[in-house]
Amino acid sequence: MFGLCVLAGVLVAALLLPMATGAGAMVNQTTDAMSKMSGSLARRDMPQVSTIMDKDGEPIAYFFDQYRIETPPDQVSDTMKAAITAVEDKRFWDHGGVDWHGTMRALATNVSSGEAAQGASTITQQYVKNYLVHVAADSEVEAEKAKESTIARKLREAKIAVELEHTMTKEEILTGYLNVVPFGNQTFGVGAAAQTYFGTTSDKLTIAQAALLAAIVNQPGSLNPNSNPQDAMQRRNLVIDLMADPNNNIRITKEDAERAKQEPLGVMSPLGRPPNGCAGVGDGATDGFFCTYVTDYLNRLGIDKDKLKTGGYTIRTTLDRKATDAAKAAAEAQVPTQTEGIANAIAMVEPGKEKHKVRALAANKDFGNDESKGQTAYDIVSRVQPFGAGSIYKVFVAGAAIEQGMSIYDTVDVPPSYTSRVYKNGTAPYTVSNADGVQPGPRTLQMALATSPNTSFVALQEKVGLNNSVDMATRLGLRNGMTGVNASGQTLKEDGSNGPSQADTIKRGNRGAFTLGYTPTSVLELSNVAATIMSDGVYCPPTPIEEIKDRHGNPVQLNEPGCEQVVPPAVAHALAQGMSKDDTDGTSRQAAQAVGWNRPMIGKTGTTQMHQSAGFMAATPQMAGAVLTYAYGKKPQGICDSNSDSPPYLCGSGGNIYGGKVPARTWFAAMTKVHEGLPPAALPNWP
Repeated sequence: MFGLCVLAGVLVAALLLPMATGAGAMVNQTTDAMSKMSGSLARRDMPQVSTIMDKDGEPIAYFFDQYRIETPPDQVSDTMKAAITAVEDKRFWDHGGVDWHGTMRALATNVSSGEAAQGASTITQQYVKNYLVHVAADSEVEAEKAKESTIARKLREAKIAVELEHTMTKEEILTGYLNVVPFGNQTFGVGAAAQTYFGTTSDKLTIAQAALLAAIVNQPGSLNPNSNPQDAMQRRNLVIDLMADPNNNIRITKEDAERAKQEPLGVMSPLGRPPNGCAGVGDGATDGFFCTYVTDYLNRLGIDKDKLKTGGYTIRTTLDRKATDAAKAAAEAQVPTQTEGIANAIAMVEPGKEKHKVRALAANKDFGNDESKGQTAYDIVSRVQPFGAGSIYKVFVAGAAIEQGMSIYDTVDVPPSYTSRVYKNGTAPYTVSNADGVQPGPRTLQMALATSPNTSFVALQEKVGLNNSVDMATRLGLRNGMTGVNASGQTLKEDGSNGPSQADTIKRGNRGAFTLGYTPTSVLELSNVAATIMSDGVYCPPTPIEEIKDRHGNPVQLNEPGCEQVVPPAVAHALAQGMSKDDTDGTSRQAAQAVGWNRPMIGKTGTTQMHQSAGFMAATPQMAGAVLTYAYGKKPQGICDSNSDSPPYLCGSGGNIYGGKVPARTWFAAMTKVHEGLPPAALPNWP
């Protein structure tokens, strides 16, 4: 055998002598990735699918460039091994990486034509080429070089193929090839192909199924069994006949071959390949917003989309199915999906001193790309939206006042209107009045939070200081909303060209309306503010991650920011007690009574001046949440809420929506479901 190989090498050298210089130059120009390939092919990771799951391990989304289920040798059926070797390399089990008989025939044609017109590639050589194209290549240029029709490429493949035969067993080479080769429809490897086309595993492939997959490998595009079933059937039956060749190492009987040829193609419709991306599996219309938050979160921590699509990560998230379904149902019940121009977004965060786990991100809109069906692929839940949360921001002024020594039982004045001595409206004095239904007259800070008089909180903001109020908002949870975006809600650029931040704009402009919540905000961050208050003043970044494992099952450590005590526990407890009357004596009372709510909670409603948005931020010790209902689209209008069974609607420059209407009704409907089976939990005592 050694002598034959030497003889073949001499013949190859002689046949290629006239073009040795040109071929040598092409070999020298081979990319670094290709020149380093040798026996290491078996050890380098192939692109794999990453799976994102809910907290209980149920998949909600897959990410991949190449849908692949890497399969060991003992999980590949003998029928598949017989089919692929019969049609692609019948002498596979006998040659040393290069089929010299076939090579001599091909070279006679190739040398005369000056190019690689004929193949004669073995499975080992095809493994090399496919690996270089689909695994090793770091760019499209490298991938093209790995499959260019030149003798230099053939020589390179032959050299590496011979080396592989010394470092890998035949079973390893065959399995490696079957794991890397494309089967069409964005499917790579026999494990994924078995699932895509037949909904089965590679160890259970029948003769007919294995033969069809082996046929597709030859021309995955033109032999697509869905678009070209006739040619696919013809090629499949040819493979079946070849599988019965008595000269094969692994073969089938003539009788089995005839029976297999009578079978239909049996391809699934639709194909069994999972959806790719946040459209997700199962309830992608609901979970897509959470999935988007997960990918953005991972990107900030160093796992970008490219790594996610190739790394084979298993990501178990904090998504709670019960909470998410309850949030989605409540959001849609108040604002149906097809409601024109209105978004109703809800977020839930579980309080805690070690983590603030995001349990639900949902909206009345479905996640997707078909606007005619009420879908959107824009993250309308976790990102900062261009609309404010209204009087919810009074919580930050109250928090600053409590930190400076004010009691929630101290009295504040509630005049019908108030002209500020500190803030201006352009060059004119800044004057505010109260919303309809807010009666004048002194009351405690606790009752002021429940009834929400504008005049009291503008005056209180003057007393405690605008900067302190803005800083309190940042500390409690509006980190991105205050310091990560500009006054329009746009993410700040690294070069600072679209700054300053929203917090700096408010401070520099001495914006007295801060406490009235006119600024862009994130419903997720509002939810986390409530979680911070219910966590004894401990702020934790809202996280969607329970754990991540790599393709080998090893834990992946993320450098997540830690938690911090942002206000003393006594301040958080006082603020919680200060917010504890909204559902019994305040602006959300009617919504609470409608569902029979009787649990201790904190809450604060809010509405912006033009009635283009309204919100509700609230929490129990077990779960925090926020709802933001706002005009969604390029031409926002005021929102009218009939406060009946009819859904809200856009109503031009007017509007009558308030935080105690759609937002509060959404929150209470969702949280009633979430708290089923949980015992009522008391708020922290104060003083």
